[in-house]
Amino acid sequence: MDTTSVRVAAASSTPAIAGAREEARSFLKALAPPLGAEAVNTVVLVVSELVTNALRHVGGTCTLELTAHTDGIEVAVHDPSPQTPRMRTPALNHGTGGFGWLMVNRLAHITHVTEAPDGGKTIRAFLPR
Repeated sequence: MDTTSVRVAAASSTPAIAGAREEARSFLKALAPPLGAEAVNTVVLVVSELVTNALRHVGGTCTLELTAHTDGIEVAVHDPSPQTPRMRTPALNHGTGGFGWLMVNRLAHITHVTEAPDGGKTIRAFLPR
């Protein structure tokens, strides 16, 4: 089983999110057997969404951990907030937003949120290979 962790800081969220995507892409490209381009793009999209939400709604820092299993890739994002994500109805006529958690739940085979001992939470998404 391959695993990697990267700490993502919110001081400048756009570079942090881009860095998380790049770390994820590098990790996925190094896997054997390799993932197809569509699978890589799907995992990177989920990484981007979960890290973006953690930095946008919580601030501070979050930790991204990717784990490769024989049957899929696990994306875990830990942040210091106990507030769990919730489904929203996107406002189609009021800019962007509201699609993220719905999209993650549609792309991932399994999603779940667990409370962390530090008072925060970890959001996990499992995507099949």
